[in-house]
Amino acid sequence: MKPVNVGICGLGTVGTGTFNVLQRNLKDIARRAGRSVQITHVGARRKPDVNLAGITHSTDIFAVAKDPNVHILVELIGGTTVAKDLVLMAIEHGKGVVTANKALIALHGNEIFAAAEAKGVVVAYEAGVAGGIPIIKAIREGLVANKITSVAGIINGTTNFILTEMSEKGRDFDDVLAEAQALGYAEADPTFDVEGIDAAHKLSILAANAFGIALQFDKVFTEGITEITTEDVQYASELGYRVKHLGIARRTESGVEMRVHPTLIPEKRLIANVDGVLNAVLVQGDAVGPTMYYGAGAGAEATASSVIADIVDMARDIDSPGLVPHLGFSIETEDLPVLSAEEMTTSYYLRISVKDEVGQMAKIAQTLSDHGINMEAIIQKEGPESETLVPLIILTQPVKERAMNLAIGALEALPSIPNKIVRIRTERLDG
Repeated sequence: MKPVNVGICGLGTVGTGTFNVLQRNLKDIARRAGRSVQITHVGARRKPDVNLAGITHSTDIFAVAKDPNVHILVELIGGTTVAKDLVLMAIEHGKGVVTANKALIALHGNEIFAAAEAKGVVVAYEAGVAGGIPIIKAIREGLVANKITSVAGIINGTTNFILTEMSEKGRDFDDVLAEAQALGYAEADPTFDVEGIDAAHKLSILAANAFGIALQFDKVFTEGITEITTEDVQYASELGYRVKHLGIARRTESGVEMRVHPTLIPEKRLIANVDGVLNAVLVQGDAVGPTMYYGAGAGAEATASSVIADIVDMARDIDSPGLVPHLGFSIETEDLPVLSAEEMTTSYYLRISVKDEVGQMAKIAQTLSDHGINMEAIIQKEGPESETLVPLIILTQPVKERAMNLAIGALEALPSIPNKIVRIRTERLDG
């Protein structure tokens, strides 16, 4: 069979990892693909620190998209403007595309996939979600017999590292964030990670594949971890919970929930014990039940593993592309609306700083009851001797976010509660 020629655009961390792994394992990759897979063109602004013997190097990445000898273009430059133009140009020139760019897919995937289908080519993006974990392939192919009811995952390694350090060592958020930046886990501007934007990009992709809906990043409820304190992490531990930053997509009778936020999980759950920079995704199917996928969510060679898996899939089907739909469903058979934040249903952890006065517990309980909120547990902690406020910890049963918003507003209006109430959503994630 004729060889498949690959052009790589971008030789940063992931690009260099992809180049090195592909070159290192050429023989086995050819055996798996059923044909030779070779890098023939590299697009990078500077001469990269890899052996380019026999490989064309262009400082203009668009030259790779126009190269008639390149069959598959690998986009690893990042961003959503130039990358989008590059991918659309490659598609226009009849090339398959592999990308690790979750923001590009989350924001522009609907347009990109439509262009690819019109040209009869494929855009693959396994590496865009959870690094080296083949979660897209698992949902789109391995679990194809199932009606998937939920996907919940630790899909950002930076936030997981920070929360792990806060939980295990009692460290403050700012302290751990500074270390994460020093170790290269977090960028100089960590906003995309710590505010949940990166996880929301990934969750919108997972939800589209799980439920057969269009990509809708703008409808993901997103909350970061910057307000999580060591105090709350410790209280959660005392109650038998771990705090994790989760992306959750759930099918309900009313529609689809898509939300990213800090979450209390019972410490006995497998996913609650995924620590450091590792990722994990829990998928619930009606036939198979719960399945969990765990591993490296980032890193040069871990991400390269997924990039190259997409290249091999494409090489196998180079003469008849498009056997697997881009988002897993050939035809949308269900009209599933994405629910607003107020329509989401979950349980809650509440930390209320209340004045140490007789009768306040009863007022709080009555206020919650008036809004249809049932308490599952209530614990009064001892406050500092110099303080007139005492911490009250409440765990609730599941309730809609709208009701909780109204209840918190009513509680914060009480004279005995002068401070903002801390709210962290709670998920059982039962099997």
